[in-house]
Amino acid sequence: MAELSDDDLKKKARTHTAILYGAGLVLGAALGFIGNSAFVETMDFIALVFTRLFKFIAIPVIALALITTLAKLGKGSNSGAIFGHAVFYTLLTTILAASIGLTLFLILSPANVPPEVSGAAELPNGTVPNESYMQHFISVIPDNFVAPFASGNVLSILIVAALFGLALTVMPEGDHKSTVLNFLKGIQDIFFILIHWLILALPIGILAFTAQLVHGILTQQALGSLVTYFTVVVGSNLIQMFIVLPLLLVIRGLNPLKVARGMFPALMVALFSKSSAGTLPVTMASAEDNLGVDKRVSRFVLPVCTTINMNGCAAFILVTSLYLMQNAGMDLSVPTMLVWILIATLAAVGNAGVPMGCFFLTLSLMASLDVPVRLMGIILPVYAVIDMIETCLNVWSDSSVCAIVNNDLKGKLPPVEPEEQAD
Repeated sequence: MAELSDDDLKKKARTHTAILYGAGLVLGAALGFIGNSAFVETMDFIALVFTRLFKFIAIPVIALALITTLAKLGKGSNSGAIFGHAVFYTLLTTILAASIGLTLFLILSPANVPPEVSGAAELPNGTVPNESYMQHFISVIPDNFVAPFASGNVLSILIVAALFGLALTVMPEGDHKSTVLNFLKGIQDIFFILIHWLILALPIGILAFTAQLVHGILTQQALGSLVTYFTVVVGSNLIQMFIVLPLLLVIRGLNPLKVARGMFPALMVALFSKSSAGTLPVTMASAEDNLGVDKRVSRFVLPVCTTINMNGCAAFILVTSLYLMQNAGMDLSVPTMLVWILIATLAAVGNAGVPMGCFFLTLSLMASLDVPVRLMGIILPVYAVIDMIETCLNVWSDSSVCAIVNNDLKGKLPPVEPEEQAD
Protein backbone atom coordinates (compact mmCIF):
# COMPACT_ATOMS: atom_id res chain seq x y z
CA MET A 1 0.00 0.00 0.00
CA ALA A 2 1.47 3.33 -1.10
CA GLU A 3 2.33 5.83 1.60
CA LEU A 4 0.37 9.07 1.63
CA SER A 5 2.23 12.28 0.82
CA ASP A 6 2.38 15.15 3.30
CA ASP A 7 -0.30 17.04 1.31
CA ASP A 8 -2.58 14.00 1.32
CA LEU A 9 -2.11 13.57 5.06
CA LYS A 10 -2.96 17.23 5.63
CA LYS A 11 -6.09 16.95 3.46
CA LYS A 12 -7.13 13.81 5.35
CA ALA A 13 -6.58 15.55 8.69
CA ARG A 14 -8.64 18.58 7.55
CA THR A 15 -11.45 16.25 6.42
CA HIS A 16 -11.50 14.51 9.80
CA THR A 17 -11.47 17.89 11.54
CA ALA A 18 -14.40 19.14 9.44
CA ILE A 19 -16.36 15.98 10.29
CA LEU A 20 -15.71 16.49 14.01
CA TYR A 21 -16.77 20.15 13.78
CA GLY A 22 -19.94 19.16 11.94
CA ALA A 23 -20.72 16.49 14.50
CA GLY A 24 -20.21 19.01 17.29
CA LEU A 25 -22.62 21.44 15.62
CA VAL A 26 -25.34 18.81 15.10
CA LEU A 27 -25.05 17.22 18.54
CA GLY A 28 -24.82 20.63 20.23
CA ALA A 29 -27.94 21.84 18.41
CA ALA A 30 -29.79 18.68 19.49
CA LEU A 31 -28.78 19.12 23.14
CA GLY A 32 -29.75 22.79 23.06
CA PHE A 33 -33.14 21.93 21.53
CA ILE A 34 -33.82 19.29 24.19
CA GLY A 35 -33.12 21.90 26.84
CA ASN A 36 -32.57 19.43 29.69
CA SER A 37 -31.36 21.43 32.70
CA ALA A 38 -28.48 19.02 33.39
CA PHE A 39 -27.35 19.24 29.73
CA VAL A 40 -27.62 23.03 29.76
CA GLU A 41 -25.57 23.37 32.94
CA THR A 42 -22.91 20.99 31.61
CA MET A 43 -22.68 22.81 28.26
CA ASP A 44 -22.50 26.19 30.03
CA PHE A 45 -19.64 24.86 32.15
CA ILE A 46 -17.70 23.52 29.13
CA ALA A 47 -18.28 26.74 27.15
CA LEU A 48 -17.04 28.81 30.10
CA VAL A 49 -13.89 26.66 30.40
CA PHE A 50 -13.08 27.12 26.70
CA THR A 51 -13.78 30.85 26.86
CA ARG A 52 -11.44 31.26 29.83
CA LEU A 53 -8.73 29.19 28.14
CA PHE A 54 -8.91 31.30 24.99
CA LYS A 55 -8.67 34.49 27.05
CA PHE A 56 -5.75 33.04 29.02
CA ILE A 57 -3.78 32.34 25.84
CA ALA A 58 -4.86 35.39 23.83
CA ILE A 59 -3.34 38.17 25.94
CA PRO A 60 0.28 36.89 26.04
CA VAL A 61 0.08 35.79 22.38
CA ILE A 62 -0.94 39.30 21.30
CA ALA A 63 1.96 40.90 23.18
CA LEU A 64 4.61 38.32 22.29
CA ALA A 65 3.66 38.17 18.60
CA LEU A 66 3.87 41.92 18.15
CA ILE A 67 7.10 42.37 20.14
CA THR A 68 9.02 39.59 18.40
CA THR A 69 7.74 40.48 14.95
CA LEU A 70 8.61 44.16 15.27
CA ALA A 71 12.08 43.21 16.49
CA LYS A 72 12.57 40.91 13.47
CA LEU A 73 11.21 43.42 10.98
CA GLY A 74 13.71 45.95 12.15
CA LYS A 75 16.46 43.90 10.51
CA GLY A 76 15.18 44.54 6.98
CA SER A 77 14.65 47.63 4.84
CA ASN A 78 10.98 46.74 4.23
CA SER A 79 9.95 46.82 7.90
CA GLY A 80 7.14 49.27 7.22
CA ALA A 81 5.66 47.43 4.25
CA ILE A 82 3.62 44.93 6.28
CA PHE A 83 2.18 47.61 8.55
CA GLY A 84 1.33 49.90 5.62
CA HIS A 85 -0.48 47.17 3.71
CA ALA A 86 -2.35 45.99 6.83
CA VAL A 87 -3.60 49.48 7.70
CA PHE A 88 -4.65 50.21 4.10
CA TYR A 89 -6.76 47.05 3.76
CA THR A 90 -8.13 47.45 7.30
CA LEU A 91 -9.42 50.96 6.57
CA LEU A 92 -10.69 49.90 3.14
CA THR A 93 -12.72 46.94 4.45
CA THR A 94 -14.02 48.86 7.48
CA ILE A 95 -15.22 51.80 5.37
CA LEU A 96 -16.88 49.37 2.94
CA ALA A 97 -18.65 47.63 5.84
CA ALA A 98 -19.98 50.92 7.21
CA SER A 99 -21.05 52.02 3.73
CA ILE A 100 -22.99 48.80 3.18
CA GLY A 101 -24.69 49.31 6.55
CA LEU A 102 -25.76 52.82 5.52
CA THR A 103 -27.00 51.61 2.13
CA LEU A 104 -29.19 48.90 3.68
CA PHE A 105 -30.42 51.37 6.31
CA LEU A 106 -31.59 53.73 3.56
CA ILE A 107 -33.14 50.95 1.45
CA LEU A 108 -35.02 49.11 4.23
CA SER A 109 -35.73 52.21 6.37
CA PRO A 110 -36.40 50.55 9.75
CA ALA A 111 -39.43 52.09 11.43
CA ASN A 112 -39.26 53.69 14.85
CA VAL A 113 -40.14 51.66 17.90
CA PRO A 114 -43.47 52.83 19.44
CA PRO A 115 -42.80 55.44 22.14
CA GLU A 116 -44.61 53.44 24.79
CA VAL A 117 -42.33 50.48 24.06
CA SER A 118 -39.05 52.36 23.98
CA GLY A 119 -40.03 54.35 27.03
CA ALA A 120 -40.68 51.19 29.02
CA ALA A 121 -37.40 49.56 28.16
CA GLU A 122 -34.61 50.21 30.58
CA LEU A 123 -31.08 48.87 30.48
CA PRO A 124 -29.92 46.50 33.22
CA ASN A 125 -28.18 48.14 36.18
CA GLY A 126 -24.61 49.03 35.40
CA THR A 127 -25.02 48.69 31.61
CA VAL A 128 -24.83 52.39 30.78
CA PRO A 129 -21.20 53.50 30.88
CA ASN A 130 -20.41 56.58 32.95
CA GLU A 131 -17.59 57.75 30.68
CA SER A 132 -17.77 59.64 27.42
CA TYR A 133 -16.31 58.30 24.19
CA MET A 134 -13.25 60.52 24.63
CA GLN A 135 -12.77 59.14 28.13
CA HIS A 136 -13.09 55.65 26.69
CA PHE A 137 -10.33 56.50 24.20
CA ILE A 138 -8.09 57.95 26.93
CA SER A 139 -8.59 54.79 29.00
CA VAL A 140 -6.56 52.76 26.50
CA ILE A 141 -3.43 54.81 27.26
CA PRO A 142 -1.70 52.74 29.96
CA ASP A 143 -0.48 54.47 33.12
CA ASN A 144 1.39 51.42 34.45
CA PHE A 145 2.79 48.21 33.02
CA VAL A 146 0.58 45.67 34.82
CA ALA A 147 -2.88 47.24 34.42
CA PRO A 148 -3.42 46.52 30.66
CA PHE A 149 -2.59 42.82 31.13
CA ALA A 150 -4.64 42.48 34.32
CA SER A 151 -7.72 44.11 32.76
CA GLY A 152 -7.31 42.49 29.33
CA ASN A 153 -7.36 45.87 27.57
CA VAL A 154 -6.23 44.71 24.12
CA LEU A 155 -5.52 48.15 22.68
CA SER A 156 -3.40 49.11 25.72
CA ILE A 157 -1.49 45.83 25.41
CA LEU A 158 -0.93 46.57 21.73
CA ILE A 159 0.56 49.96 22.62
CA VAL A 160 2.88 48.47 25.29
CA ALA A 161 3.95 45.63 22.99
CA ALA A 162 4.59 48.01 20.08
CA LEU A 163 6.78 50.21 22.26
CA PHE A 164 8.78 47.21 23.50
CA GLY A 165 9.10 45.85 19.96
CA LEU A 166 10.27 49.19 18.59
CA ALA A 167 12.74 49.54 21.46
CA LEU A 168 14.17 46.10 20.66
CA THR A 169 14.39 47.12 17.00
CA VAL A 170 16.70 50.05 17.76
CA MET A 171 18.56 48.29 20.60
CA PRO A 172 22.21 47.67 19.66
CA GLU A 173 23.03 44.12 18.61
CA GLY A 174 24.63 42.13 21.39
CA ASP A 175 24.20 39.48 24.04
CA HIS A 176 21.55 41.43 25.95
CA LYS A 177 19.31 41.84 22.89
CA SER A 178 19.77 38.22 21.84
CA THR A 179 18.98 36.99 25.34
CA VAL A 180 15.75 38.99 25.52
CA LEU A 181 14.64 37.91 22.05
CA ASN A 182 15.46 34.24 22.62
CA PHE A 183 13.56 34.28 25.91
CA LEU A 184 10.47 35.90 24.33
CA LYS A 185 10.53 33.54 21.34
CA GLY A 186 10.84 30.55 23.67
CA ILE A 187 7.80 31.66 25.67
CA GLN A 188 5.95 32.27 22.39
CA ASP A 189 6.71 28.72 21.20
CA ILE A 190 5.31 27.34 24.45
CA PHE A 191 2.05 29.23 23.94
CA PHE A 192 1.74 27.96 20.38
CA ILE A 193 2.04 24.39 21.66
CA LEU A 194 -0.82 25.18 24.06
CA ILE A 195 -2.81 26.62 21.15
CA HIS A 196 -2.48 23.42 19.13
CA TRP A 197 -3.59 21.36 22.14
CA LEU A 198 -6.63 23.59 22.49
CA ILE A 199 -7.47 23.22 18.80
CA LEU A 200 -7.42 19.42 19.18
CA ALA A 201 -10.12 19.71 21.85
CA LEU A 202 -12.10 22.32 19.89
CA PRO A 203 -14.93 19.97 18.72
CA ILE A 204 -15.98 19.62 22.37
CA GLY A 205 -16.06 23.39 22.69
CA ILE A 206 -18.11 23.75 19.49
CA LEU A 207 -20.63 21.24 20.86
CA ALA A 208 -21.01 23.26 24.07
CA PHE A 209 -21.18 26.66 22.34
CA THR A 210 -23.80 25.40 19.87
CA ALA A 211 -25.99 23.93 22.61
CA GLN A 212 -25.71 27.19 24.53
CA LEU A 213 -26.73 29.22 21.46
CA VAL A 214 -29.71 27.06 20.46
CA HIS A 215 -31.04 26.98 24.02
CA GLY A 216 -30.71 30.77 24.27
CA ILE A 217 -32.58 31.34 20.99
CA LEU A 218 -35.44 29.01 21.98
CA THR A 219 -35.92 30.77 25.33
CA GLN A 220 -35.65 34.29 23.85
CA GLN A 221 -38.83 36.27 23.24
CA ALA A 222 -39.23 37.56 19.69
CA LEU A 223 -39.13 41.33 19.27
CA GLY A 224 -41.16 42.07 16.15
CA SER A 225 -40.62 45.81 16.32
CA LEU A 226 -36.89 45.32 15.72
CA VAL A 227 -37.09 42.88 12.81
CA THR A 228 -36.15 45.46 10.15
CA TYR A 229 -33.35 46.92 12.27
CA PHE A 230 -32.04 43.42 12.94
CA THR A 231 -32.23 42.64 9.20
CA VAL A 232 -30.20 45.75 8.34
CA VAL A 233 -27.41 44.95 10.83
CA VAL A 234 -27.17 41.24 10.07
CA GLY A 235 -27.74 41.72 6.32
CA SER A 236 -24.90 44.23 6.03
CA ASN A 237 -22.58 41.83 7.88
CA LEU A 238 -23.54 38.91 5.64
CA ILE A 239 -23.04 40.98 2.46
CA GLN A 240 -19.59 41.98 3.69
CA MET A 241 -18.82 38.38 4.66
CA PHE A 242 -20.04 36.52 1.57
CA ILE A 243 -19.72 39.11 -1.22
CA VAL A 244 -17.37 42.04 -0.49
CA LEU A 245 -14.45 40.23 1.17
CA PRO A 246 -14.48 37.29 -1.29
CA LEU A 247 -14.49 39.78 -4.19
CA LEU A 248 -11.53 41.59 -2.64
CA LEU A 249 -9.67 38.28 -2.32
CA VAL A 250 -10.41 37.43 -5.97
CA ILE A 251 -9.24 40.87 -7.10
CA ARG A 252 -5.95 40.32 -5.23
CA GLY A 253 -5.49 36.90 -6.90
CA LEU A 254 -6.61 34.62 -4.06
CA ASN A 255 -9.20 31.85 -3.90
CA PRO A 256 -11.83 32.80 -1.25
CA LEU A 257 -12.92 29.19 -0.76
CA LYS A 258 -9.37 28.07 -0.08
CA VAL A 259 -8.82 30.91 2.39
CA ALA A 260 -12.15 30.22 4.13
CA ARG A 261 -11.44 26.49 4.34
CA GLY A 262 -8.04 27.13 5.91
CA MET A 263 -9.44 29.64 8.41
CA PHE A 264 -12.52 27.54 9.29
CA PRO A 265 -11.34 26.65 12.84
CA ALA A 266 -10.84 30.33 13.68
CA LEU A 267 -14.21 31.31 12.18
CA MET A 268 -15.97 28.67 14.28
CA VAL A 269 -14.28 29.84 17.47
CA ALA A 270 -15.12 33.48 16.66
CA LEU A 271 -18.77 32.64 16.00
CA PHE A 272 -19.30 31.05 19.39
CA SER A 273 -16.79 32.84 21.61
CA LYS A 274 -17.88 36.30 20.40
CA SER A 275 -14.34 37.56 20.94
CA SER A 276 -11.92 38.23 18.10
CA ALA A 277 -9.15 38.82 20.65
CA GLY A 278 -9.88 35.48 22.30
CA THR A 279 -9.88 33.81 18.88
CA LEU A 280 -6.48 35.27 17.91
CA PRO A 281 -4.38 32.21 18.85
CA VAL A 282 -6.50 29.96 16.63
CA THR A 283 -6.52 32.60 13.87
CA MET A 284 -2.72 32.76 13.83
CA ALA A 285 -2.30 28.98 13.94
CA SER A 286 -4.83 28.50 11.10
CA ALA A 287 -3.18 31.13 8.91
CA GLU A 288 0.30 29.65 9.37
CA ASP A 289 -0.56 25.94 9.33
CA ASN A 290 -3.40 25.85 6.78
CA LEU A 291 -2.63 28.78 4.47
CA GLY A 292 1.16 28.81 4.77
CA VAL A 293 1.25 32.53 5.63
CA ASP A 294 4.71 33.91 6.37
CA LYS A 295 5.04 34.04 10.17
CA ARG A 296 6.48 37.53 9.94
CA VAL A 297 3.21 38.58 8.32
CA SER A 298 0.73 36.59 10.43
CA ARG A 299 2.33 37.45 13.77
CA PHE A 300 2.29 41.15 12.96
CA VAL A 301 -0.87 41.64 10.87
CA LEU A 302 -3.27 39.49 12.90
CA PRO A 303 -2.59 41.05 16.35
CA VAL A 304 -2.91 44.51 14.78
CA CYS A 305 -6.08 43.58 12.85
CA THR A 306 -7.62 41.96 15.91
CA THR A 307 -7.52 45.38 17.55
CA ILE A 308 -8.31 47.78 14.69
CA ASN A 309 -10.01 45.74 11.94
CA MET A 310 -13.66 45.66 13.07
CA ASN A 311 -15.88 45.36 9.99
CA GLY A 312 -18.88 44.02 11.90
CA CYS A 313 -18.52 46.63 14.62
CA ALA A 314 -18.42 49.48 12.09
CA ALA A 315 -21.73 48.37 10.56
CA PHE A 316 -23.33 47.94 13.99
CA ILE A 317 -22.16 51.33 15.27
CA LEU A 318 -23.36 53.15 12.15
CA VAL A 319 -26.77 51.46 11.86
CA THR A 320 -27.51 51.51 15.60
CA SER A 321 -26.42 55.12 16.04
CA LEU A 322 -28.58 56.28 13.13
CA TYR A 323 -31.50 54.21 14.42
CA LEU A 324 -31.24 55.71 17.91
CA MET A 325 -30.94 59.25 16.53
CA GLN A 326 -33.92 58.62 14.25
CA ASN A 327 -36.02 57.38 17.19
CA ALA A 328 -34.94 60.46 19.15
CA GLY A 329 -36.35 62.69 16.39
CA MET A 330 -32.97 63.99 15.22
CA ASP A 331 -32.48 65.12 11.63
CA LEU A 332 -30.63 62.58 9.48
CA SER A 333 -29.56 64.48 6.40
CA VAL A 334 -27.42 62.84 3.71
CA PRO A 335 -24.26 64.78 4.74
CA THR A 336 -24.84 63.74 8.37
CA MET A 337 -25.13 60.08 7.43
CA LEU A 338 -22.01 60.25 5.26
CA VAL A 339 -20.06 61.79 8.14
CA TRP A 340 -21.22 58.88 10.28
CA ILE A 341 -19.41 56.48 7.97
CA LEU A 342 -16.16 58.12 9.09
CA ILE A 343 -17.25 58.24 12.74
CA ALA A 344 -18.25 54.56 12.71
CA THR A 345 -14.95 53.61 11.06
CA LEU A 346 -12.84 55.49 13.62
CA ALA A 347 -14.96 54.21 16.53
CA ALA A 348 -14.64 50.62 15.29
CA VAL A 349 -10.86 50.99 15.01
CA GLY A 350 -10.77 52.02 18.67
CA ASN A 351 -12.96 49.14 19.83
CA ALA A 352 -11.56 46.20 21.79
CA GLY A 353 -12.17 42.74 20.37
CA VAL A 354 -14.13 41.45 23.37
CA PRO A 355 -17.71 40.20 23.76
CA MET A 356 -20.29 43.04 23.55
CA GLY A 357 -17.50 45.55 22.89
CA CYS A 358 -19.47 47.23 20.07
CA PHE A 359 -22.62 47.42 22.20
CA PHE A 360 -20.91 49.28 25.03
CA LEU A 361 -18.92 51.46 22.64
CA THR A 362 -22.13 52.53 20.87
CA LEU A 363 -23.73 53.28 24.25
CA SER A 364 -20.75 55.43 25.19
CA LEU A 365 -20.77 57.24 21.87
CA MET A 366 -24.51 57.98 21.99
CA ALA A 367 -24.35 59.09 25.62
CA SER A 368 -21.54 61.52 24.81
CA LEU A 369 -23.79 63.07 22.12
CA ASP A 370 -26.77 63.32 24.53
CA VAL A 371 -28.81 60.84 22.46
CA PRO A 372 -31.33 58.84 24.57
CA VAL A 373 -30.02 55.30 24.94
CA ARG A 374 -33.03 53.57 26.50
CA LEU A 375 -33.74 51.88 23.16
CA MET A 376 -30.51 49.92 23.61
CA GLY A 377 -32.39 47.98 26.28
CA ILE A 378 -34.69 46.60 23.57
CA ILE A 379 -31.76 45.83 21.27
CA LEU A 380 -29.90 44.02 24.06
CA PRO A 381 -31.90 40.74 23.90
CA VAL A 382 -31.11 40.24 20.19
CA TYR A 383 -27.53 41.49 20.44
CA ALA A 384 -26.18 38.05 21.36
CA VAL A 385 -26.87 36.82 17.83
CA ILE A 386 -25.61 40.07 16.27
CA ASP A 387 -22.42 39.82 18.32
CA MET A 388 -21.75 36.27 17.10
CA ILE A 389 -22.14 37.19 13.44
CA GLU A 390 -20.12 40.39 13.60
CA THR A 391 -17.28 38.70 15.52
CA CYS A 392 -17.14 35.98 12.88
CA LEU A 393 -17.05 38.72 10.23
CA ASN A 394 -14.25 40.53 12.08
CA VAL A 395 -12.09 37.40 12.15
CA TRP A 396 -12.92 36.62 8.51
CA SER A 397 -11.85 40.16 7.61
CA ASP A 398 -8.65 39.78 9.67
CA SER A 399 -7.93 36.52 7.86
CA SER A 400 -8.61 38.08 4.45
CA VAL A 401 -6.36 41.07 5.14
CA CYS A 402 -3.60 38.76 6.39
CA ALA A 403 -3.86 36.54 3.30
CA ILE A 404 -3.85 39.56 0.96
CA VAL A 405 -0.86 41.20 2.67
CA ASN A 406 1.04 37.90 2.56
CA ASN A 407 0.24 37.53 -1.16
CA ASP A 408 1.12 41.16 -1.97
CA LEU A 409 4.49 40.96 -0.20
CA LYS A 410 5.47 37.47 -1.37
CA GLY A 411 9.11 37.65 -2.47
CA LYS A 412 9.43 41.29 -1.36
CA LEU A 413 10.42 40.76 2.29
CA PRO A 414 14.03 40.15 3.36
CA PRO A 415 15.07 36.46 3.36
CA VAL A 416 14.12 34.51 6.46
CA GLU A 417 17.09 33.89 8.71
CA PRO A 418 17.80 30.29 9.86
CA GLU A 419 16.73 30.89 13.47
CA GLU A 420 13.42 32.39 12.26
CA GLN A 421 12.63 29.36 10.14
CA ALA A 422 12.65 27.25 13.28
CA ASP A 423 10.07 29.46 15.05
